[in-house]
Amino acid sequence: MTFSETDSLADIQLAALYQVCAILGNSLNYQQTISRVLKILHEEALLEHGMLTLVDKQDSMLEIDFVYSPNEAPQHAAIKYKTGEGIVGAVLAQGEPVVIPLIADELRFADKLSLYDLSKPFIAVPLRSADANVIGVLAAQPAIANPTMLSAFNRFLEMCGSLIARNVVLARGIEEQTDDLQQQRDRLQRKVRSNYNMDNMVGHTQPMRKVFDQIRLVSKWDSTVLIRGESGTGKELVANAIHYNSPRAKGPFVKLNCAALPDNLLESELFGHEKGAFTGAAKQRKGRFEAAHGGTLFLDEIGEISAAFQAKLLRVLQEGEFERLGGTQSLSVDVRIVAATNRHLEDDVRDGKFREDLYYRLNVMPIQLPTLRERIEDLPELATFLVDKLSKHQKRPLKLTDGAIRRLMSYHWPGNVRQLENLLERASVMSESGNIDQDLIVIEDFSAQRSSSASGLNTRSLPTTLDMDGEMDERERVIAALEQAGWVQAKAARLLNMTPRQIAYRIQTMNINVRQM
Repeated sequence: MTFSETDSLADIQLAALYQVCAILGNSLNYQQTISRVLKILHEEALLEHGMLTLVDKQDSMLEIDFVYSPNEAPQHAAIKYKTGEGIVGAVLAQGEPVVIPLIADELRFADKLSLYDLSKPFIAVPLRSADANVIGVLAAQPAIANPTMLSAFNRFLEMCGSLIARNVVLARGIEEQTDDLQQQRDRLQRKVRSNYNMDNMVGHTQPMRKVFDQIRLVSKWDSTVLIRGESGTGKELVANAIHYNSPRAKGPFVKLNCAALPDNLLESELFGHEKGAFTGAAKQRKGRFEAAHGGTLFLDEIGEISAAFQAKLLRVLQEGEFERLGGTQSLSVDVRIVAATNRHLEDDVRDGKFREDLYYRLNVMPIQLPTLRERIEDLPELATFLVDKLSKHQKRPLKLTDGAIRRLMSYHWPGNVRQLENLLERASVMSESGNIDQDLIVIEDFSAQRSSSASGLNTRSLPTTLDMDGEMDERERVIAALEQAGWVQAKAARLLNMTPRQIAYRIQTMNINVRQM
């Protein structure tokens, strides 16, 4: 830009300042905006070779971040100035602007870029943070070697420096927060992966080894998985293990309990809704399918959804597309489906309660989880593992005694691992010393009470689960039940609220000679 006597420098600078404000106000990404600002200074404000240097936090030196050259595209140069080195180093050291009327007369000038005209002035101003610390230096060369205009150029450059400093501080603050959030996310992901690592799934019996093998197999692929098992067997834990050991582990793991919501809310939760889709829908909301894009969607209690919603879910699984509630645009997502149920879906299909085509869509890779009573031999290891977790949570040592383990082994666990975990937590809270012995193992067996009442069996002559006292008492208890049942193991198991497998295990481990009647 050329300057004539009819032009007002103040008007020129005001127009340039307006453009600088507009550029900096539109973006906090100073990596993109600063080069445009330096170009405005050159083309509109008569300030050539604009240079921005910022303090490197690692070595406290000024690093040239941006330089504008009129003959080339905006460039970035990795050159540094020490504190006090050259004019820009002096500004960093003193914290005050420096105005050089003629570069050729200034011995301190260090032109590391070989850009500046020695027959012209040079101005450098500090960039300050909110706490007045110098975070950088903005420098440029006035195109006019008129000493009377240097103060105006200096004031203008200081105003630009103040605006740039705010932009840089805000941008760096956002970068730091983003980095912190990224690090927190990485730590959480590592923690979650550790929590759901298969090493944290306890069991050495054949049924559990089969489950582990199935998890390793299905984790490699995107096929739909149907996890089956009684309540409390760990279906959600298995779903997490499948996700966090799969190629989708870095993606989201989104879960939804299908039994917890009615159809209208379930549709909104899964597919999302548009603004105004129903009363109270004040804005658009994405559903679980969209939230799980690139990851895994876990649908718990899938057997509880209604026939009407089964048809809608089947369409999504078949076509891979859906619409938000109240919307018309078809959306597609990349999601792996893992479902779980404690129902016998085959019976529901025969009774017309569950769609056969949906059953086949879900049952691509079935995993059947054993009940705790079917893997009772895992209980000592499992109980110890759970107590160790409680110990870390309560930040004190906890120990499960042998007598407590024997008492736990004698129960049939209708609530499975969840019941065991809750019982051990209650026992740990009740233990002042940290030792969890058999007296603290209080089992509320509602199913046993119903079973005894319904069967009419005489159990009053037998010690209850809570009356055990050591291995010999349990052995005598098993023998007493066998004698009362005429040494019929299935009948004796019912008397003791056990399964035939449990009583057979005790007969073997306690060396009880079975009498033949």
